[in-house]
Amino acid sequence: MENKSLHEVVITAIVIKGGKYLITKRSMKEKRFPGFWTVPGGKLETDDYIHLPKETEHYWYNVLEKVLRKEVRDEVGLEIKNIEYLTSLARVHEDKNPSLVISCIADYDSGKIKLQKDEADDYAWVNLKEAKKYKLIDGIYDELVLADKKRKGIKEEWSRI
Repeated sequence: MENKSLHEVVITAIVIKGGKYLITKRSMKEKRFPGFWTVPGGKLETDDYIHLPKETEHYWYNVLEKVLRKEVRDEVGLEIKNIEYLTSLARVHEDKNPSLVISCIADYDSGKIKLQKDEADDYAWVNLKEAKKYKLIDGIYDELVLADKKRKGIKEEWSRI
């Protein structure tokens, strides 16, 4: 890695509706984890905020929340609310690019599922027992368990289940 402080920043949402969690199957065209199940989200790019007015003299606020709402809207056609931080993870990919992923939970607000072409092939609303039947990206099931605990008022950090 040439620049050890430069990371691709990704934000994801475990969307909750009626006690179930939204998972999506990544397209086989995806470079990373094709055909695996995950949760919606996407990369933070400067264009996501640089053209917006700043909330203070120097800063844009709620950037991650705005990006997450946009990514969920674009990827699955839903509006979300009550976004809360869940956990974070990092990875250096095969192409040597490092990623920092900020995982959140959010409540479904409105909309009908409409999958973004070439991003996701399928979706499901699952409970924890049902989620075990899917080929999830490693760590996602543990995030679902953590989200379930957080919704019940149990505060923990991510750990392997």
